[in-house]
Amino acid sequence: MIRRREFLTLLGGAAAAWPVAARAQQSERVRRVGVLMNIAADDPGAPARIGALSQGLAELGWTIGRNVRLGYCWYAGNADAARKCAAELVAPAPDLIVASGTLGVTAIQQVTRSIPLVFTMVSDPVGAGFVNSLAQPGGNVTGFMLYEYSLSGKWLELLKQIAPSTTRVAVLRDQTNPAGIAQFGAIQALAPALGVQVTPINVRDAKEIESGIVTFTRLANGGLIVTGSASASTHHKLIAKLAAQYKLPAIYSDRLYVTGGALISYGPDRADSYRRAAAYVDRILKGEKPADLPVQAPTKYELVIDLKTAKALGLNVPITLQAAADEVIE
Repeated sequence: MIRRREFLTLLGGAAAAWPVAARAQQSERVRRVGVLMNIAADDPGAPARIGALSQGLAELGWTIGRNVRLGYCWYAGNADAARKCAAELVAPAPDLIVASGTLGVTAIQQVTRSIPLVFTMVSDPVGAGFVNSLAQPGGNVTGFMLYEYSLSGKWLELLKQIAPSTTRVAVLRDQTNPAGIAQFGAIQALAPALGVQVTPINVRDAKEIESGIVTFTRLANGGLIVTGSASASTHHKLIAKLAAQYKLPAIYSDRLYVTGGALISYGPDRADSYRRAAAYVDRILKGEKPADLPVQAPTKYELVIDLKTAKALGLNVPITLQAAADEVIE
């Protein structure tokens, strides 16, 4: 369930949504920043992302409630909710907006093209038309990419390394998001070279996910790739349960799956993109223009493996793969 104008209290009890009539406790000007999140407020990844943004701002001299107020809205991969959130966040005319995900940025741009916008977790900002180029964004938008589409092929390569008998792979993707379509395309292009047949499964709702996985598992030698999307994150517990139930070796884009008992993940540190976004928020609030701030790619990708889950699936994880991992759970 999407919870708007709701915030998880952290970092000294900072509140999220700004009051209708916010007044500074001191004479210092209070800047207002709207934050559009592409996950649900109760998503397990939410505290880290919110904390990273707040901490990043604090390190740059911004104190929530004193000289900056953050107003949050959560859309969890739902396009209609994203549009409602966009209207809600833009209405009080904030100084800046931070928006995550392609759907979120699209929703904000449908409402305003003048308020400075810093995005996080967008896979293809140029292809989506958000910026003119990565080096010179132009306009009122800049930010931080989630990853390039070529990363999607890496998921298939890693899955074959950890489960070499896999010849069929179901790819959970968000077909309503251009990034989901492109991710599947990158996986599909590499599949023949690895001797794998891929099948897309859409993630619109729990029923579609379950029926797709159940149908897929009727044949042997299957594996699962869970691409990065807010919809998949919303249904992460169901996906993990089904993967375990049907003994599907599965690779995920977010380490939170593996720390929750899944097999393997490979992807960027999502919280870090919010920490880095705080630096752009700081620079823009101090007078710099988004058009002059280049779009940045992730600086680090994390490989996490759970050996207990591998053992339960009857898999022997290659020593070379374990050595390459950032974290191995035993």
